[in-house]
Amino acid sequence: MTAENNILNIVLVEPQIPQNTGNIARTCAVTGARLHIVGPAGFVVDDTKLKRAGLDYWHMLDITWYDGLEHFFSQNPGEYHFFSTKAPKRYTDVVYSNNCYLFFGREDAGLPEALLQKNLESCVRIPMISDARSLNLSNSVAIAVYETLRQWDFPALVSASSYLL
Repeated sequence: MTAENNILNIVLVEPQIPQNTGNIARTCAVTGARLHIVGPAGFVVDDTKLKRAGLDYWHMLDITWYDGLEHFFSQNPGEYHFFSTKAPKRYTDVVYSNNCYLFFGREDAGLPEALLQKNLESCVRIPMISDARSLNLSNSVAIAVYETLRQWDFPALVSASSYLL
């Protein structure tokens, strides 16, 4: 897939740490991904830690806030992928389609168990050693974003030929 108009959607469900959300916002801004935040969040929107982590990229960000999962799903039909440490399928075993949604849960609890159980075929994980609990949320999002964009041949991102060596 190499179309310039591919859309990638990142969905954070009840994020708790403003710095993680700010880092994720920055990743979305520099890659052109849309950010969807499903509340309640563990911080207020004007939190200085959130803004500091996103630095000066907020004007480049396409962000939408939702009151809860029901609100989100009522407005966003599509292909969903749910990232969880409990999923049997690796994130690299999936083909990500245009306008897909990549879901990530709370830093302390992940995605709701009922949501995962209802969508087992769409659950994916990032491999890690067995003794580890999980990767940092913003790192996980970055891995997933760049795998999706890699599959799409990095549409709309600056290529190496655009730089002087």
